[in-house]
This record gives sequence, C-alpha cells and structure tokens, in this order.
Amino acid sequence: MTSQSTPATTDRAPDWWSSPRKIHVVVDNPSWILPYAEQLVEMIKAGGDDAVLCRNHDAVGKGGVAFYLGCMHITPPGVLGRNRVNLVVHESDLPKGRGFAPVAWQILGGADRIPVCLIDMAAEVDAGDVILRNTMQFSGHELNDEIRNAQGRITIDVCLRYLAMPSPPAGEPQVGDPSFFPRRRPVDSELDPHRSIAEQFNLLRVVDNDRYPAFFRLAGHRYRLRIEKWDEAEP
Repeated sequence: MTSQSTPATTDRAPDWWSSPRKIHVVVDNPSWILPYAEQLVEMIKAGGDDAVLCRNHDAVGKGGVAFYLGCMHITPPGVLGRNRVNLVVHESDLPKGRGFAPVAWQILGGADRIPVCLIDMAAEVDAGDVILRNTMQFSGHELNDEIRNAQGRITIDVCLRYLAMPSPPAGEPQVGDPSFFPRRRPVDSELDPHRSIAEQFNLLRVVDNDRYPAFFRLAGHRYRLRIEKWDEAEP
C-alpha cells in the first residue's frame, strides 16, 4: 500500500514541458535499480516522450528532465546544466535520513512505513526541494528482493507521476534539522550468534545474499548464511 501527496504546480506550462520532451534516466553504476530504470525509459517512451538511459555523465545530453537513480558519483555542474530539471528519488522523510541506504537503515530501526521523496538535485546531498512525496508500506516479512522490488516500482511511479503533471510541479524547501545515514558495508551484515533469529530478523531482511551476505563468527571461524523464503508446501 502507498499514500501520496499532491504537489503545487506552476500556473502555465513552459514551452519545454510540451510533449515530446527529452528525458534522461541516469544510473552511473551496476545498481540493482538498473532493470527498473530500463522499464521507466520504455514507459516514458510509450507515453509519447523521448527517453534515454545514461550509464555515465558523458552520455547525458541536453533535454528537459533528468532522473538520477541510484547514482554513486557526484554530478558536475556542467552536466546538471544540460537539463532544465534534475531530480533524485530518496526514501526517507527528508530532511531526516539523508545519505546512504535509507530503506535498509529504517527497516533495521524497526520501520515498516518508509517515506519516499522526489527532490531537486542540490549542491548538498539530498538537500533539494521536495517535489513529490509517497510512502512504501511493508508488513515486516519482506526480504531484500521484495523490498527492492517495492522500491523500484515506487521509483517508477513517482517519476511518471511527475511527468504526467500539467506543468512542472513546484518544490518545497525541506524544513527541520537533517540527519544522515552512513554507507552500509559488508561488515554491517554480521549477526550475533548469541542472539535469537527473531531479534535479528530485520538484519536478515536487508542483507544481499551475494554482495553482502549475512555472516557470524563462532569458535574461531566465520560462517556465511543465505536467507530466502521457503514455501511451507515444499518438501
């Protein structure tokens, strides 16, 4: 389930907002978001706009809107200047939760309701005006692939919703003191063998079985764990 707020829009759409618009979708690393970015590009094209997937800054051309999804590198001002609007999707109640892996950190903190913001890119990371807000709602059993699927789908949703507005939506400045999530690293997937699975289940939910699997240390050895859902009907 999701909920969403309606943004304010300008009174009259500028000429560049008329279809077909030139849209860039930028993913600058081999991120899990890539298949969803590819799907977004195809859906934008189906809606009548011209869209292209860019895998690095050099590929970003001149256009109307650029969506930067899952990017890891700082975008130079010269690249930002190629498009009239540069946008980022960030999953937290900004200005709280700026930084890295906000969904994982919030689930580790016990949250099942995760806010999602579409924001303008700004000089300070995740500090731009908030244009759209939405929410992901989890039930507490979802594992990493299911969490990412929800995240990918809502990313597509907010980007398409932005493009469907009759004129470019006006953003609102973030209000309040910001907080920041650090980058998650493989060591953050370590379990405590002396605590129960139930106590550490949220950590098991967000680990990546291949890139940063769950592990624990015991009796001088390190053990790696793999977690996946197993249907009770299976033998």
